[in-house]
Amino acid sequence: MKIIGIGKNYVNDKSEIAALKTGHQLIFLKAESTLVTDNKDIQFPSITNALVYEVELVAKIGKTGKDISESDAASYISEIGIGIDYTAKDVLTKSRETKGPWALAKGFDGASPVAGFQPVSNFPDLNNINFDLDINGEKIQIGNTSDMIYNFSEIIAFVSKFMTLEPGDLIFTGTPATGAGLNVKGDHLQASVEGQLLLDFKLV
Repeated sequence: MKIIGIGKNYVNDKSEIAALKTGHQLIFLKAESTLVTDNKDIQFPSITNALVYEVELVAKIGKTGKDISESDAASYISEIGIGIDYTAKDVLTKSRETKGPWALAKGFDGASPVAGFQPVSNFPDLNNINFDLDINGEKIQIGNTSDMIYNFSEIIAFVSKFMTLEPGDLIFTGTPATGAGLNVKGDHLQASVEGQLLLDFKLV
């Protein structure tokens, strides 16, 4: 099972999308051991002092595909959930100093909490899904998929040019353009899709 992420995929102003849509999607992989499910609390990672949260919708792949066309790509999604793409910002900064990879900064244990997977049929318009993140009872991030630079189908088609997508693969599809920030030990995170609370955990 693969965990695939896309970076810098949302805008605050839809008028920006056309200029940013160059075809060069920023794709990265996360280790399967980063996954945390069932709303389990997460132990604050000892490897970082700068834990950055990003709330994201997560597409689960339902069938095997390679070189998938954009017109057919949505049929490869079986479920949609919500998660947090965590980054150890200090680890990432150190790696970037030597033009190193993102693997350690994105791939530590607990870096991918996910929950709330629902059949894709529950979402009649993949380009109009609302989601949000509360931290300690305060709404911090608000997103709608209409603000994506690359939509679900474009991401799937692009990734499948390089690697075969398989049932159970997860794709983190990007975070709203504003609101990402640092978590500290004790924070309580709650993420919702279309007003339904699905992800609910604490950093302990």
